[in-house]
Parts: sequence; C-alpha cells; structure tokens
Amino acid sequence: MTMSLTRRSMQISSLLSSLLLLCVSGLATAIDPAISKSESKSSSAGIKVLIILLGLVAVIGFCVLLFKLWQKKKREEQHARLLKLFEDDDELEVELGIRD
Repeated sequence: MTMSLTRRSMQISSLLSSLLLLCVSGLATAIDPAISKSESKSSSAGIKVLIILLGLVAVIGFCVLLFKLWQKKKREEQHARLLKLFEDDDELEVELGIRD
C-alpha cells in the first residue's frame, strides 16, 4: 500500500513539474518583445488558466492522498478491533476451562 502511494505521489509530482516547466516556457515567450500585443494577451490568459488548472490538480491530488491515508487508518483500526475481539474470546475460554 505504501509503495502505491509513493508511486502515485511521484507520478503527481512529475506531472506538476512538467506543467510548471510548460508554464515557465509560456512566461518566457510572453516576455519576448517580438510577440504582438494580441498574442501576448492570449498567452497571458492561457498562462492564468494553466496556473488555475495546476492549482486544482494539486488540490485534488492532495485530497486523494488524504483520503487514502484516512482509509488506511480506518482499516488498521478495524483490524485491531477484530484482533482484540478474538483475543478476548480466547482469554474467556481459558478462564472458563473450555480450552487449555
């Protein structure tokens, strides 16, 4: 389970880094004075949209990661409760003399 979370986080981080590089390259072309003003405005709007999408992807990825960790914690708690339930039964049987 930990390996899959690590692998997913690595995939998400590589996706975010590639989007960041794309954004930086877009900024570099936006700074270039040879680009006309209309192209500059459209690329600026595109960069804003890209940054917003990047933020949404990061928030969604973080939420998915937190949800997976929460599920893992709940599963471990349920497993511990189940083990405790059976341990109590074994002790009770020994006390009653049913089992040695």
